Amino acid sequence: MLAGRRILLIIGGGIAAYKSLDLIRRLRERGAAVTPVMTRAASEFVTPLSVAALAGEDVHADLFDLTREAEMGHIQLSRVADLLVVAPATADLMAKMVGGHADDLASTLLLATDTPVMIAPAMNVRMWDHPATQRNLATLRGDGIRIVGPNEGDMACGEFGPGRMAEPLEIVAAIEGALSDGPLKGRRVLVTSGPTHEPIDPVRYIANRSSGAQGTAVAEALRDLGAEVVFVTGRADAPRPTGMTVVEVESAREMREAVMDALPVDAGVFAAAVADWRVKSASASKIKKTAGQLPVLEFEENPDILRDVSKLAEGRPALVVGFAAETDDVVANATAKRARKGCDWIVANDVSPATGIMGGTENAVVLITADGAEAWPRAAKSDVARKLADRLAEALKKVPS
Repeated sequence: MLAGRRILLIIGGGIAAYKSLDLIRRLRERGAAVTPVMTRAASEFVTPLSVAALAGEDVHADLFDLTREAEMGHIQLSRVADLLVVAPATADLMAKMVGGHADDLASTLLLATDTPVMIAPAMNVRMWDHPATQRNLATLRGDGIRIVGPNEGDMACGEFGPGRMAEPLEIVAAIEGALSDGPLKGRRVLVTSGPTHEPIDPVRYIANRSSGAQGTAVAEALRDLGAEVVFVTGRADAPRPTGMTVVEVESAREMREAVMDALPVDAGVFAAAVADWRVKSASASKIKKTAGQLPVLEFEENPDILRDVSKLAEGRPALVVGFAAETDDVVANATAKRARKGCDWIVANDVSPATGIMGGTENAVVLITADGAEAWPRAAKSDVARKLADRLAEALKKVPS
């Protein structure tokens, strides 16, 4: 897919710059040409010689290279690539992109280009969570910048949380999706997946029996059709998909917040098994077992994410797809759910224990739309996902991008 493609790789100044070396290698082994650009700070973490050796091309670093600037080299660099990739994208580089700064070669290239841009953010968790960075992230998304990562994990500074740069193969998958000529190229889609966990106390929780396999398969199928996918997942058993932004959450309230932060999108596929209720006052310490006494748990409703998104007055996705896991009267219950929630489609399935669907590798669904109910034959969850992605792509053809 990347053979003959040219990637302009801008390497920012962060500890994650070392991953850019492996990223270059992975891109080149897939046939892509990589033109490297380094910020001054990047050269403090990896040497230009190492980058040039792996890329097989000179490193560009100086805005005022007289030989190249005689031919307006910084403009040409930004125009001949198929995609500009910033990895790592530091908080500083993201801020420069938002502000339209052009005080070095990297920021000038990003301002002068009309080529699609993808960033792989990497920074300390506090910097990532800072309101300024989150405002900048929202602006970049609104400007059409593709974003892959960051991941959650241990930081070089010793802290833990979101801010780790996506792994090279994840970025490669995202690049392949961005350069795909599939029918969803240029579209942004949100997918929710997995169960939510609602705490009772620090060691106990309420959850649904969802592996997250179907939601993951849907996200991968949409990615393969060229969509930019934001994947919001609870604590699912299924491996996380690559080539997209993955946001991990625990509770329904956290999932709702992540969903709202991901908007606007062209379509939303809500495959998560969100718990309907939560304990009103979860205990801060473990509830001890006492002979002859049972704890009394008072419940309250969780936010209805599907309904809230479906009924947005502004920023509603053009297509909102919900899921309905039923054990009785599947079509009738799912049809009623579609009307109640206000979504466009419902993907319904029978999850009775005898079906083996919940947690299994196959699914048998009924697609509920305004035109009625359409039963699909039982198939692998990946096949169901591809069929749904194809239908979604067909529907979005009628919606201006």
